[in-house]
Amino acid sequence: MSGIPTPNVDVQWATDAPDAPDESDLCHWARTAAEVAGGVVGEITLRIVDDEEIQALNHQYRGKDKPTNVLSFPFDMPEGLPQDAIAPLLGDIVISAPVVRREASEQNKSLNAHWAHMVTHGVLHLLGYDHIEDDDAALMESLEIRALAEHGYADPYDLSPSSTELDL
Repeated sequence: MSGIPTPNVDVQWATDAPDAPDESDLCHWARTAAEVAGGVVGEITLRIVDDEEIQALNHQYRGKDKPTNVLSFPFDMPEGLPQDAIAPLLGDIVISAPVVRREASEQNKSLNAHWAHMVTHGVLHLLGYDHIEDDDAALMESLEIRALAEHGYADPYDLSPSSTELDL
């Protein structure tokens, strides 16, 4: 262990996803993402869903009536509550198993590499990283690349055919 604090991760399965990674991998990827971002203490809920659930959330919260791969919902402390009133909640990450499967196939990436990327991407959003502005995107992408390399996965933004996994 590196001594850098990492969050507890609770995985919820709201869909049958037989080709999804197991919970230990999902949790490990989430903790690594937090670690490369400098560490954080708290709780993350990672919910694996179908297209219908993520489409409804995407429509409700982003005004986009279509499925997406990952959504992050950082926890906002209710006004008036003392900071130590509840355990540190970081938020929820929702990932669509069917979208991840389709994207991995379309992008010629290994399914596990793409799952690892979506978990990492979601965690970084919970921690306040974003990719709207170019400078912010460069920082977030560099952290994603570092976290994924820790697991032997190549740069997810390098779309060359032989770049899905690193030789370690």
